[in-house]
Amino acid sequence: MIGVMGAFGGFLTMLALMFSGLPVAVSLFIIGVLGATLYLGTPTLMVFGGQAWGSLNDFVLTAIPLFILLGELLVRSGVTDGMYRSLSDWLRRLPGGLLHSNVASCTLFAAVSGSSVATAATMGTVAVPIMKERGYDERITLGSIAAGATIGILIPPSINMIIYGSMSNTSIGQLFVAGIIPGLMLSGMFMLYILIVAVIRPAIAGTPIPIAPLSVKLRNLLDILPPMAIFGLVMGSIYLGWATPSESAALGVMGALMVTMAKRRFSIALLHGALLATVKLTAMILLIIIAAKYLNFIIGILGIPQVLARTITEYGVSQLQLILILVLFYLVLGCFLETLSMMIATIPIVVPVIVSYGIDPVWFGVFLVVMMEVALITPPLGMNLYIVQGVRTSGSIVDVMIGALPFAAIMLGMVALLILFPGIALWLPEQMFDRPLR
Repeated sequence: MIGVMGAFGGFLTMLALMFSGLPVAVSLFIIGVLGATLYLGTPTLMVFGGQAWGSLNDFVLTAIPLFILLGELLVRSGVTDGMYRSLSDWLRRLPGGLLHSNVASCTLFAAVSGSSVATAATMGTVAVPIMKERGYDERITLGSIAAGATIGILIPPSINMIIYGSMSNTSIGQLFVAGIIPGLMLSGMFMLYILIVAVIRPAIAGTPIPIAPLSVKLRNLLDILPPMAIFGLVMGSIYLGWATPSESAALGVMGALMVTMAKRRFSIALLHGALLATVKLTAMILLIIIAAKYLNFIIGILGIPQVLARTITEYGVSQLQLILILVLFYLVLGCFLETLSMMIATIPIVVPVIVSYGIDPVWFGVFLVVMMEVALITPPLGMNLYIVQGVRTSGSIVDVMIGALPFAAIMLGMVALLILFPGIALWLPEQMFDRPLR
């Protein structure tokens, strides 16, 4: 058994390695090796091969490259242009105009891509030039895209939820279902904020766009059908029990291929580019998972989760106080670590503690993902801030940061609602699955 100070020192060393620029997987592996060597002896190092094999020999993980490929195919097929145009036809009447289209398009695209970074890059490329031409307020435009894209890791399918479920032994199907209502609520809260600001300051909406005839609106609705059909295929097959998350991801890829062919965008070059991007991103994620699983194994042998749980209990920390401590912990950590690194580095330590406190791991998965969303748009390392800035032709990233801050505050409001009303995340899984959730 290792003491609290030893565990804390190891965690700080891991953060220092990450801050130094070492790859996340290397940092996790070094800490695992140090822990094994210092406290357990070198024979423990010999189990790494078995741990690596066991980490990857998990059918659930095949969903990761499949969902990444699904998103890549949709991005390259040009689905987003038509989807944005169609949603704009119906939402431009609202105060704020195309700002609502940003959030709605991000939400819909997130429901099939599973990646906030892909959503930010794609929607930024589509929306920023249009809104700049129409004279929209630049800061709220950039903020709405950066924040709207974060919903990609909350609304299913979500690669982050697959990783969380795999590392915490939590049902991925239940996690997917649990993310739907919070994701839609968050999208609605973003749009409500835009509406209120647009009513107070109409100038943020720039030059009004002529309202399209009803016949054009109805015809353009066809552009929304492909992403909605793929979402229905992926999630419907899971909810109805016809397919596992991995099998549903394969169905989604087939659907995306058919959409690409129907739009006459399919080519060997397109498929090669999508597969190459998928391999690169999947290799990075799986290498991190291997290192994290080994570190998790060492942490378990050392009894760190039990020590932390006992220490927290001895200090008389209540369940609510523990959650508030974790909110602060992830807020601070999110300023310095990339979201996937932060999630994988903390799950092995935090999840056993929250389970010992009787907190439902499905609810915590939604809570954790929302906190990851906040980290995506908080400086200095918010990934979506840099992605959105990257699609601009001029201007400072400070504009993106300032524009995103109100949306980060709204996300924290969503966290407060989840704490006060856990049923927001748990009600739908309770209806869809047999076992009652805590």
